[in-house]
Amino acid sequence: MRHRAAQLVRFGLLQAWACAFAVCLFAGMAASVVLPMPIPRYDALLGYGVVLTAVFWGPRLETGRDVAAILGFHAVGLAFELFKVHMGSWDYPEEAATKIAGVPLYSGFMYAAVGSYVVRAWKLLDLRLTGYRPAATAVVAVAIYANFLTHHWLPDARLLLGVAMVAVTWGAWVYYTVGDVRHRMPLALSFVLIGFFLWVAENVSTLLGAWRYPGQVNAWAMVHPSKFGAWALLVTVSFVLVASWKPPGRNAGSSGGAG
Repeated sequence: MRHRAAQLVRFGLLQAWACAFAVCLFAGMAASVVLPMPIPRYDALLGYGVVLTAVFWGPRLETGRDVAAILGFHAVGLAFELFKVHMGSWDYPEEAATKIAGVPLYSGFMYAAVGSYVVRAWKLLDLRLTGYRPAATAVVAVAIYANFLTHHWLPDARLLLGVAMVAVTWGAWVYYTVGDVRHRMPLALSFVLIGFFLWVAENVSTLLGAWRYPGQVNAWAMVHPSKFGAWALLVTVSFVLVASWKPPGRNAGSSGGAG
């Protein structure tokens, strides 16, 4: 029991370190609420995000390749934001000079934070995959991303796509190292767990005024639990993008025991 408790603590610390970029970004959002801003808050957060990226890149907390991947998440996220804000899914109520079609440019850093987590967790936990079907998983992930755009006109297929993702990842395991022990979990379960914590982060973000859903116009309210499922699906896109240039190892479970 003592060893299991120690492993849980180690795992939590590794996860916290993997989330370092996201934690710093949230800290900046929180500070922007209470500190006087000489410029509009969204503009200040954009500058903060740029500086934060440079800080992580400077001492090689992120490699140049990692930063390039994270910038890709930033671009994909901004495109997603432009469409969803245009469709009225949420909005950014504050004025800013760096807003395009109602979307502040800093918003891309929130997607970059997700990308940073996946990239850093892959390295810190020495992730390896077995039973992973890259082509089939990528096809379903692309369909999931497309559904988030097309459900405004076509039937929402996220439930069917969730079942499809479980099907294509059935038998796929992600192996990770904590201390000197090798553990594993079903790949689909990792998507669910990450999705839950992203939903928690979304509640914190809307409380800090990072953006606003229609039901939060008059007063803050908890983000609907259905968004938990949406994040669990959307994170598969991030995973597939990272996995495409970090091929799964052949001997994922060869070192240590699996728990």
